[in-house]
Amino acid sequence: MKKWTLSILLTVGTLFYGLPYATSQAEEKPILSFSVLSDIHVQAWDTHSQDKLKKALNDLNQINSASDALILNGDLTDGRQEDYDKLKELLGRSLHPQAVYSNIGNHEFYQAWHGATDQWSETNFPNGETEKASIERFLKFNGEDNLYYKKQLQGFTFIFLGSEQYRQSDANNLEDAYLSNKQLEWLKATLKKDVMGAKPIFVFLHQPLPNTVSGTSACCVNNRGVIQHEELNQILSAYPQVILFTGHTHWELKLPKTFVQNKFLMINSSSVEQPWTGDASGAEKPLEPEASEGLYVEARNGSVTIRGRDFNKQRWIPEAHYVITYK
Repeated sequence: MKKWTLSILLTVGTLFYGLPYATSQAEEKPILSFSVLSDIHVQAWDTHSQDKLKKALNDLNQINSASDALILNGDLTDGRQEDYDKLKELLGRSLHPQAVYSNIGNHEFYQAWHGATDQWSETNFPNGETEKASIERFLKFNGEDNLYYKKQLQGFTFIFLGSEQYRQSDANNLEDAYLSNKQLEWLKATLKKDVMGAKPIFVFLHQPLPNTVSGTSACCVNNRGVIQHEELNQILSAYPQVILFTGHTHWELKLPKTFVQNKFLMINSSSVEQPWTGDASGAEKPLEPEASEGLYVEARNGSVTIRGRDFNKQRWIPEAHYVITYK
C-alpha cells in the first residue's frame, strides 16, 4: 500500500495553467463530464438569484448538452420549503443533465433564523425550528436517504459529505460543518473500498478545510470551516487521487488559491449567486452584482480538466484552467 500510494503522489497533480480550450487534449472525447455550482442561494422572493441560476444552466447546456451530471455544492436555498419549491421549479424549466446531486450547506439550516412572519429574527433563534426538520426538508428535495452518500458515474466515484448539526446542538458550531464519527468512519470505508488504481475520486463538501483554498481565513470563523477538520484531512490525505470540491467562501475563481495541492487536491467552486474577492487589506468584498461563476469538469483516460466559467459574460476564466494528469 505504501509503495502504491507513493507512486500516485509522484504522478498526480501535474498542472498546466491557461491552456487554450482547443488543444489535442480537449479534442479527445471525455469519458465523463460534469459541472459544479456552489452557493446558488435560491430564495422564493429573490428573482435575482433565480435569474442567475437559469443563466448558468443555460450556459452550461450550450457548452455540453450531453454532460453527465450537475452538482449543487451546498447553500442551495435558505432552507425554507418555498425556496426548495422554487428551486425545483427552476430546474424543471431548465435544460440540465438528468443526474442532479446536491449536498447540504449551512444555509440549508436558515429556517431557524426566520420567525413566524417569515422575517429575519435573530433574537428568537431557533424560532421553533429543529436541525432534524431542516435536514428532512433538504433530503426531501435531493431524494437521498442520508446527508452523506456516494454515486458511480462512468466508472468514477463521487462522494458527498454534509454537516449533521447546526447551532441548536451547540452554539459554537457556528456556520461550520459538523461531521459525526459515523460519517467519518463511512468515508474511511468507502474510500478504501472504491479505490481503483490512480483513477480520481471526486469528493464534495460545502465548507472547506482551514488555510487551504482562497477565502478560508476570511470566511471561516475561528479559522475552522469543518469542526472535525483534522480528522477529515487525515482521512483524505491517505488518498492522493482525491479531488475535494468546496464552496462556502464565494471567492472568485481567478485567484491563485482556487486550486491547492496538498497530499490530495482541493478546489474552490466560487458562487453562482455572488462571488467575492479580497481587497488590498485582505478583507473580502463582493464582485459586481452581475458576477456569477462555477466549474466545468471533464475526465479522460489519464487526465482531469477543471475549468472556471464566468456565467455572466459566458466565457472561460483563463486563470482557472487546470489539467491534472495521473497514471
